[in-house]
Parts: sequence; C-alpha cells; structure tokens
Amino acid sequence: MNWIYLGIAVLFEIAVAISAGNAKGFAHFWWSVSTLVTGAIGTYFLSLALLTFPVGVGYAIWTSVAGVGIVVLGTLFFGQRLNLKKIIGIAMVIGGVVGLQLSGA
Repeated sequence: MNWIYLGIAVLFEIAVAISAGNAKGFAHFWWSVSTLVTGAIGTYFLSLALLTFPVGVGYAIWTSVAGVGIVVLGTLFFGQRLNLKKIIGIAMVIGGVVGLQLSGA
C-alpha cells in the first residue's frame, strides 16, 4: 500500500508544479488555490507512504519521479523542449531511484 500512497503523492506533486506555474506568483486566484490544495493532498499521501519508507528514500523517490513527470508533461503539453542534456538528466534520475530501491528501501 505504501507504493500506492507514494504514487498518489507523486501525481499530486506534479499537479502542484503545473498549478504553481499557472498561478504566476499567486496572481491567479484559482490556480493559487489549486497549488495549495494539491500540495496539501500530496503531502498527506507522502506522509502515509513515509510510515513504511525511510524518510530520505521516500522523499527522494517522490521528488525525483515527480520531477521526471513534470519534464515529460512539459514536453508533451506545454511546448517545452527536450534535448540530449535533459534526456541524460532524466536517465540519471531514474537510475538514482532504481539504485535507492535496490538498496533495500
């Protein structure tokens, strides 16, 4: 169940990034509300996942997977460019998450 909680937390963290980007420094009310609400929900599910994950490992996986998700969505839906350096960075992040998992998390 801890992986499900972590997965939900990742989805909400991605929603936080999208909402925060559209809030434009909290200038747009509903995007600002979305940022705060999705952040709270994501943090709640992360806290549930951290009942069984070591804090450092769970947090690292949460932020890393969400970061990759944000880059991918930015490329697919928001016109952001994906270049070789970004692809290498994503591969390194994924390798790091796999390494954390293989370490016994």
